[in-house]
Amino acid sequence: MTEAVEKLPENPPPLSGKSPRITLNNPRLVSIQRTRVLLFNLLAVGGCLGSLFLVWRGEVSALDIGLLVGMYILTMTGITVGYHRYLAHKAFEAHPAVAASLTVLGAMAGQGPPIYWVANHRRHHQYSDQPGDPHSPHFQGERALKTLPGLWHAHLGWLFDKEITNASVFAKDLLKDPAIVKLNHRYMTWLILGWVIPALIGGIVTGTWWGLLSGFWWGGITRLFLSMNGGYAINSITHVYGSRPFQTREKSTNQMLVGVLTLGEGWHNNHHAFPNSAKFGLEWWQWDFGYWVIRALESGGVIWGVKAPSSEAIEAKKSTVQEV
Repeated sequence: MTEAVEKLPENPPPLSGKSPRITLNNPRLVSIQRTRVLLFNLLAVGGCLGSLFLVWRGEVSALDIGLLVGMYILTMTGITVGYHRYLAHKAFEAHPAVAASLTVLGAMAGQGPPIYWVANHRRHHQYSDQPGDPHSPHFQGERALKTLPGLWHAHLGWLFDKEITNASVFAKDLLKDPAIVKLNHRYMTWLILGWVIPALIGGIVTGTWWGLLSGFWWGGITRLFLSMNGGYAINSITHVYGSRPFQTREKSTNQMLVGVLTLGEGWHNNHHAFPNSAKFGLEWWQWDFGYWVIRALESGGVIWGVKAPSSEAIEAKKSTVQEV
């Protein structure tokens, strides 16, 4: 295991010569983008409300809950291990088949294509909680935000902005990777596959059309609501509420509940202190399922070069005060 240091991968900036963001001036493109975001979120919300109604009616089975939990764990593992720790921060190296599998699982979570996600995340680190951050609860463009409007903007509102991140600045390494580009182009295929898989399992296990529909509803649509909002919560909640053991230059926090629900992503202040660390939970009690997956894969020999800070580096960082 190699020690993580506080730096971004080499491929984000330099920013000179190209704008870090692109403004969509074509009204048709803006309309398509906003409609797509609205429809997917309404679909996810509808699935969640429908599931709550079924729970109230007592029409939920162990298989339904199993598909919901199982698909959530798989897709959020794809986000935290695949999209975040591997693609965005190069916190470890992986066998191509493992890298592809993690990327596909991340795409199933509904948080966007991998290159889009990585570009936004790296831009977030570059401008974190300052003008230029795509989803800070403290700024929208140059405009400072108050708490409630800021939480809305960071959680969901930013997806309706006319601006998009320039991937040729923040994800040029991925744009040069043929395998990732192919997976990126097939994003909708992987997203739909995340609905088809639980539907097929439900139909096969029960041998009924209702089981197929129920699997689609719980493991697909309801799970989509949870996996999407898990990502949104990192942008909003963990930049407003929680503890800050590291006085990093932005306003990131550690939030225990979010940390558990997002398989380790909620230890966000830890992450900003050591961006290219594969380990987010730096204390023994900080539950980090994503890191357990990484260690298991490392033991199997399919990933290597896992980066994590030493205990000395952690203590030294805690004693360092940076400007916010």
